[in-house]
Amino acid sequence: MTQRPTPRRPTLEDVARRSGVSKSTVSRVINDEPKVRAEVVDRVREVITELGYVPNQAARQLVTHRTNAVAVVATEPDNRLFLDPFFDCLLRGIRRELARHGAQAVLLFLDEPDDYARVADYLGGGHVDGAVLFSLRPGDRLHEMIERIGLPAVFGGRPLLRAGDTVHRHAYVDGDNRGGARQAVRHLVSLGRKRVATVTGPHDQETSAADRLAGYRDVLLDAPPELTERADYTRQGGADAMAALLDRCPDLDAVFVASDLMASGALQTLRARGRRVPEDVAVVGFDDLTDIAESTDPPLTTVHQDVEGMGRLMARLLFDRTERADRTDRTGRTEAPPSVVVPTRLVLRDSA
Repeated sequence: MTQRPTPRRPTLEDVARRSGVSKSTVSRVINDEPKVRAEVVDRVREVITELGYVPNQAARQLVTHRTNAVAVVATEPDNRLFLDPFFDCLLRGIRRELARHGAQAVLLFLDEPDDYARVADYLGGGHVDGAVLFSLRPGDRLHEMIERIGLPAVFGGRPLLRAGDTVHRHAYVDGDNRGGARQAVRHLVSLGRKRVATVTGPHDQETSAADRLAGYRDVLLDAPPELTERADYTRQGGADAMAALLDRCPDLDAVFVASDLMASGALQTLRARGRRVPEDVAVVGFDDLTDIAESTDPPLTTVHQDVEGMGRLMARLLFDRTERADRTDRTGRTEAPPSVVVPTRLVLRDSA
């Protein structure tokens, strides 16, 4: 059988020849370098499209020192995170923003103690241009490892660090957890509810759980401790926490739940116990993940935060950090990284 000859791939020289410019000019256009006239940039990009030219990534890396890959690091088991719709939505935002910049995400999980050395070797090995980090626990030294490596990084949520640690060197994106919780609880109080409980998240990760509990206490300064139950941001955790609250406080008439996923579990328990929502117990969640909030029975009143937008913003800040790192390398000056707190708002549905 006669083999067809493989078509020759267009080269940098082909683009330069067709564009009427030098190879170095084509290279500067491909790498988005400044000091190339706009009309030249337009012409070179037009020729690249015409020829179907694809830059040699290995050669491009040698010139730009960029891998076009970003690590997404989470200190949670992968099977748990992939079942969490919040993380799925956040990751979708990160991936879409990375794609816009021609980059891709590399997922790394820190579940066992030995994982830290493995991840540190990978992050320090020049495989990625930066990292987005999630679910760090108190005493977690991952941020110190990132600093030693000198890798640009952005945190998903304000990092929960140990006493004496500083956070000003770490850019982060977080929702207004405390303010959103205050909106939720004030709404329940405005409905005339007298015994308002809360299901709070675990306090050994980011500060979101602690901030949402603080927002609850800002409104209900004298709420007794038996009206608070901790859970693990899962549907079953919310169901179990709601059961514990009803056993302790059968007269409760409202509950603020620190995530939509936990709130869906709380609604299941209330239905199983014969409690009508919202007639007997009003329920408010947090996140406004529409796949959950609009499908519960009844639909869930919840605090909205733009989760996918937060993911996009994390990736955008990371690209900004890599550019800042480049400027620092060239000038010797360091610039304080920006951090962003995304506003929240209450979305009223039928549960409260």
